[in-house]
Amino acid sequence: MDKRLLSILCCPVTHRDLLPAKPDVLRKLNAAIADRRVRNRDGAVLEAGLDEALVTDDGKLLYPVAEGIPVLLEGESIGLEQLDAA
Repeated sequence: MDKRLLSILCCPVTHRDLLPAKPDVLRKLNAAIADRRVRNRDGAVLEAGLDEALVTDDGKLLYPVAEGIPVLLEGESIGLEQLDAA
């Protein structure tokens, strides 16, 4: 992701800074998605794993990146507390 773009983006819900998701977070998330244990904030069960994502600087919310474009919609965000509960 372009660092200039990343420097101006923020979470639309909390207004916190966004950072690229680390590989270990993506691995854990994708394993939970494969087990159908992850829902976005709209309540939809995620069915496809993510290659790229952005995470709030407090590590609580994750936003998917689709084909290089951040999907910064509240309903598409994923609460990462789901990974701790699993």
